[in-house]
Amino acid sequence: MMRYFNYGDTEINYLKRRDDQLGRAITEMGMIRRKVTPDPFTALVKAVISQQISTKAAETVTAGMTQSIGQPFDPQSILGIGLDAIRSFGMSERKAGYIMGIAQAALDGRIDFHGLRDLTDDEVMRQLTNLKGVGVWTAEMVLIFSLEREDVVSYTDLGIRRGMQRLYRLDSLSEEQFTAFARRYSPYGSVASLYLWHIAGQRAPSLP
Repeated sequence: MMRYFNYGDTEINYLKRRDDQLGRAITEMGMIRRKVTPDPFTALVKAVISQQISTKAAETVTAGMTQSIGQPFDPQSILGIGLDAIRSFGMSERKAGYIMGIAQAALDGRIDFHGLRDLTDDEVMRQLTNLKGVGVWTAEMVLIFSLEREDVVSYTDLGIRRGMQRLYRLDSLSEEQFTAFARRYSPYGSVASLYLWHIAGQRAPSLP
């Protein structure tokens, strides 16, 4: 059964009270439904697949892996098919290597993916970004689109920054301004992020 990022009137009404401009945008756009991937390991692999390629290309790669090993992705299955098979789905050797490394970390127990739900956002970020090929943006996408954490506003995401500039009609956006806006949205920054992506004129990068 397909799941979507869970939010409702509580989050919407809070953001409307906190920010008039965002509130007007929320009223115009209505509810935004974004798929989530409940299994954190699968979500991380999908997020790595999505790095620096189009949504359509990421969907094609993910579909090839799913046809081969099924979903949710299993670390043992990924290691079993090997690097060349993963590359054959349309990935670079480097990205395929990252995915193999993530699978090995799961199998070795270096990362307890099911235990991530019990950790704070900062603890999840530290664990995931210790993996080769997993940067801040990738870990943040797992926080939003798998763990459904409520307060993630990604400074590393160009769409989020562009959305803020359009919303507030700014020619530029400093990190200090970004932080002030993100603080205004807290503790429902992730919901604000869904709207900022739309304001920027692009879909939120939900996992393929």
